[in-house]
Amino acid sequence: MSARLIDGLRIAAEIRQEVKQEVLQLREAGIHPGLAAILVGDDPASKVYVSNKERACNEVGIYTEIHRFDQQVSEESLLDLIDSLNEDPKIHGILVQLPLPAHIKESAIIESVKPIKDVDGFHPNNIGHLAIGDSQFIPATPAGVIELFNRENIELGGKHAVIIGRSNIVGKPIAIAWMQKGLAEYPTVTICHTFDTDIIKHTVEADILVVAVGSPEIITGKMVKKGAVVIDIGINRVDDSESPRGYHLVGDVKFDEVKEVAGAITPVPGGVGPMTVAMLLKNTVRAAHLNK
Repeated sequence: MSARLIDGLRIAAEIRQEVKQEVLQLREAGIHPGLAAILVGDDPASKVYVSNKERACNEVGIYTEIHRFDQQVSEESLLDLIDSLNEDPKIHGILVQLPLPAHIKESAIIESVKPIKDVDGFHPNNIGHLAIGDSQFIPATPAGVIELFNRENIELGGKHAVIIGRSNIVGKPIAIAWMQKGLAEYPTVTICHTFDTDIIKHTVEADILVVAVGSPEIITGKMVKKGAVVIDIGINRVDDSESPRGYHLVGDVKFDEVKEVAGAITPVPGGVGPMTVAMLLKNTVRAAHLNK
């Protein structure tokens, strides 16, 4: 029997409707949530991500500014812009689309955003608060994964969760969120990476498998425990001469194989991706409350 599909598109649409109602309530109270996005260069994927975020903001009524720069922009220019956005009362949330060009120090840019406006949740202050269990912003992709489990009523307590990928954006925050003391409903967490010499030893023991490494279809059916919940965060372009676009999208999981073993699985596209945008909207509304 094939795995049950976890429909991120449907759940994200529900969240957007909830956010839209909350934005209406805030605007009636004289607060118009505002988000500023910074895009550097012309990376196609980054341009699509920012466009999706802008469209979602427009849908729910969040004021949006997109600040676009060419690849050669200086670090000083970006810092100056962020300083002005930090003080701009109509901007409640600031996000910087990553990655940035090599000549710009990513950590300096992230740390220049006021923590109370850091809707991406990447500032060390916010990551630190996440680690001790009192976060104001969880990074959007991890928050989307957590919300999928909540809305699908998937039990975590007593389960073994294996996370493949240790990035600051996805892997580490999910692991931290699921390791909070005193939360009996959360799983035991193992975090792995692509340099593990025997990664299958961990994956076959996972009741919950989260994969976020950015490598096409590296998780196959034989690597997954029967009945496991599989969350595929990867999104990879694979050349496809038969596609009008010249490529098609796949995840880090070999979907056709794994769906025959897993109990539930997210598709790519249509799984975690829409949830990331939806949770960014929620973080922006939260920022509007915090920045009153």
